[in-house]
Amino acid sequence: MAKRADNSSAEPVLRGRVWVDLGGGAVLTEAAADLLEQIEATGSLSEAARRLRFSYRRAWVLLDAANRRWPWALVSTAIGGRKGGGATLTPAGRAALSAYRDLQIQLETMLDYATPAFRRAVRSERPAPRR
Repeated sequence: MAKRADNSSAEPVLRGRVWVDLGGGAVLTEAAADLLEQIEATGSLSEAARRLRFSYRRAWVLLDAANRRWPWALVSTAIGGRKGGGATLTPAGRAALSAYRDLQIQLETMLDYATPAFRRAVRSERPAPRR
């Protein structure tokens, strides 16, 4: 029988992740939502990537996958040049980001609600062996 670690003072922490699959793969993940927020704040994919410490390639791949898999583009981009490029969230992008963040809040609320039961279970006595 394996020896059990002494976790008598450990408190359980419930965690969860949300992502949206669409068209055969993940479209919205925590990273993609963060990227959308930074694009909205900066108006630039490259600046959003810098702020998040993503490589430009990683940011582009996330954005490209989201724009290809979602029924409508989440971000519209303009190629740089004399007037500069840019990136802006489309109405669909704003709606998807808002729905994703709302879902995250709902998940966190559910996990907060469930945590006391796990804390009680951790503190409970060891169950008697089955006969």
